[in-house]
Amino acid sequence: MTAVGRVFAAVFPPLDEYSVPTPAATPVLGSAGFEGSVEAQLTIDWNLKDTAAEQVQWERAWHTATTFLSLPAEQLPAINDRDDLDRLYGKWWKHFTPEVAAALRYVVSPDSFGARLRKGQKQHDLLHWYFEEAGLRHFIQLVRPRILQLLEETDAKYAVTNVVIHLERAHAVYLHNLEEHIYPLCADGGGQEKRWIMSNLTGLLTYSLPQQKINDDLTELFNMHAEAALGIQSESSGTGQRKPPNVRRLATRLQDIGMGGSRLQKILADVMSGVLSTYIKQNYAGEWSSGSQVAAKLRYWVETRFARYIVEMLAPLNTGVRPQTTSETEIALSDVEKWQAIAIEHLGALRTEELFNIIVEWENDSRGAIEDLKRYVTNTAARTHVTSSFCEVLSRRLLQPGAATTEILQVYISIIRAFTLLDSKGVLLDRVARPIRRYLRDREDTVVIVVSSLLADAEETSSNSDVLPELAEEMQNNTTTTAQEEDDADLDFDDMEWMPDPVDAGPDYKKSKYLDVIGSLISLFETKDIFVKEFQKVLGERLLKQAHDFEKEIRVLEFLKLRFGEAPLQACEVMLRDIVDSRRLDHVILVEQQKVQGHRTALEPEMHARILSHLFWPALHSEDFSLPFEISASQALWATGFEKIKQSRKLTWLNALGQVTVELDLEDRTVTEVVQTWQASVIYAFQNAESDDRRPVTKTVHQLMSSLSMSESFVRNALTFWVGKLVLRPSSTHADTYHVLETLPSSALDPSSSSKGMQSTLLAAAAAADAATSGPAHAVRSEEDIAQEKMEVFWQFVVGMLTNQGAMPLARIVMMLKVVVPGGFPYGNEELKSFLEGRVKEGKLEVAGGQYKIKV
Repeated sequence: MTAVGRVFAAVFPPLDEYSVPTPAATPVLGSAGFEGSVEAQLTIDWNLKDTAAEQVQWERAWHTATTFLSLPAEQLPAINDRDDLDRLYGKWWKHFTPEVAAALRYVVSPDSFGARLRKGQKQHDLLHWYFEEAGLRHFIQLVRPRILQLLEETDAKYAVTNVVIHLERAHAVYLHNLEEHIYPLCADGGGQEKRWIMSNLTGLLTYSLPQQKINDDLTELFNMHAEAALGIQSESSGTGQRKPPNVRRLATRLQDIGMGGSRLQKILADVMSGVLSTYIKQNYAGEWSSGSQVAAKLRYWVETRFARYIVEMLAPLNTGVRPQTTSETEIALSDVEKWQAIAIEHLGALRTEELFNIIVEWENDSRGAIEDLKRYVTNTAARTHVTSSFCEVLSRRLLQPGAATTEILQVYISIIRAFTLLDSKGVLLDRVARPIRRYLRDREDTVVIVVSSLLADAEETSSNSDVLPELAEEMQNNTTTTAQEEDDADLDFDDMEWMPDPVDAGPDYKKSKYLDVIGSLISLFETKDIFVKEFQKVLGERLLKQAHDFEKEIRVLEFLKLRFGEAPLQACEVMLRDIVDSRRLDHVILVEQQKVQGHRTALEPEMHARILSHLFWPALHSEDFSLPFEISASQALWATGFEKIKQSRKLTWLNALGQVTVELDLEDRTVTEVVQTWQASVIYAFQNAESDDRRPVTKTVHQLMSSLSMSESFVRNALTFWVGKLVLRPSSTHADTYHVLETLPSSALDPSSSSKGMQSTLLAAAAAADAATSGPAHAVRSEEDIAQEKMEVFWQFVVGMLTNQGAMPLARIVMMLKVVVPGGFPYGNEELKSFLEGRVKEGKLEVAGGQYKIKV
């Protein structure tokens, strides 16, 4: 030693053999580590207390341990590599020597002084180093790119299988040294360390890989396997597909590498839910017939196939349970019942989707679907779902301006029947009926159709599209209780089957409020006056136009008296009594006439009259015109007989309401028709004054209007009718001129003829059909007719104001009318504007700048 060395040594004494520094730092990823000669230099002194010496020993032990655990910078072997596992992993494991064992023990074992000295220091924790420096970096740099490449393969259903195999091999490589050499050195066999590593590896897989892609591929793979195993046909199970891999083995592998657990259970639950829905839709959609066995079949299928498949799939996900075969599977009864309840929920969801179609097809026996749905609506959530979904479908498919009122009413009747079966308490019906009732209440023809259907006969329901056959049938079989009985139903203390209202009933719910069809329809409107008023109109039409015994009308009237009481229907009762009394009085008068005059001749008309108490009848058509002399004479004779019986009363004849049986004797045929009185008067005017004169009579419209004192609308309606009956023919040379068609052209008698004559015949027949259903044929006047008549009175005031004061705006005209008209002007701006626009079209008024004035 030189002098300088001795001086330096005197100040800084030389270190002992333990203070030889570690030949290298902690190896980085890809380091080959040290050879055996280096490891042979490590000798652990377990009793060493010197701090500096212990640090050197720790660094050497740390270096040896990390070198042993380091991983080569290479990718894992390819998926198609079928080498033996020992050969495969031999490339990744290093030789385990006593020096390595001593180093690992000194760094890891809780009995080691070095490990105790550095306890809690993350930088000296070998597990943290291994995960972050080896596992984390190796996985991110070398394993993850390969996995992403596999996921991009075209056949994604099988790519995920390859990904799992690749991850399984990486998992085995990463954990081999830990399980063989590290965990045994830890406290309690390394249980806590195992959980920490597995948790971190799971997090690494979760946050570094595209989980949504993996989940989608697993879902598709499991779904395909489940459909194949359960015999369900779908788009994904078509012909030509590769056989799906063993997903139970795949589930076991996923569980082993930490990608199973609740995540895989959720995927499997979603798949089985979808498979269950697919099976139910394929097998039971549209199966609605009564006596449904769908629920029983579904429960049996769930017990025998579905439940067993689920147990087999869940077995690998349960820790410590090996996969079982079908014959070894034991299923708990509680689990089977739970899955059967889930299946019933899926069936209920299907029936909820089909509910509108089920209701529409109610008359074609779809009660079985409601029986299936009844098993579903056993809780408040399900009941709410059914009603809210159905109301949404109603508003989209039915409650639209394009839907006819009769169609809406037919569906509503079916809804009442179906929901009564579904929920006898009526809570669900109360919910779904509200929007329908509100919509029907706003339609003007609702009350007309309901009343007409109540009074309709079986023949009318088949020929009239505005009549509901279901309602007529319901009226025929009606056994409805009275409104008072319904109100007192909850007060029956002797009812041993009484039940409280359901918990989901609304605050304004009333039991049996809408459960019967007729009661629900006649209670559509806020006040009963609307229904009673329309019933009075329709009843008046039927009483004046029919000659039967009115048994149906009497029955309906008695039914309504039970619902509304007798006072509102007093006028209707008087109307019926008028008709019955008129028959008796008519018979008495005719008998007296026969006693005085003897038997009438064949040419004398037989007349029957009906006496109406005009105060109790709705507004009737009172248009007057000239009748044939024979009919006028019969009227006078009948009136004389009436005045003898009812001396204090006089008659006012309503000629427009009568009906006449006309028999026309033409040259080549005889025509017999039951027509209105104005139609009979018009055809009578074409009769020759001379009995021996056989020339066809020609008349013009104005001649008929003058001679009959008849309005133009009546005259034209009658002429069109008789043209359609091939009795009259319009002139080809003179407008508004008609003559009698005594002889039909040959083309009209030959159905095979295609001549112009035949075409004229067909057009005439079409005109007759149109005339028979249009024009002033109703006996009771409509609200529009009455309003128009009142407007004609107000029109005179409008003419006077515009003549005296000049042009005026609409608002001022209305204000002036409210002042000058006795009793006030009952209409608003919109009604008067519509009326005045009609006068503008007629050329009586003109409007400029929003002001009306008389057109000069």
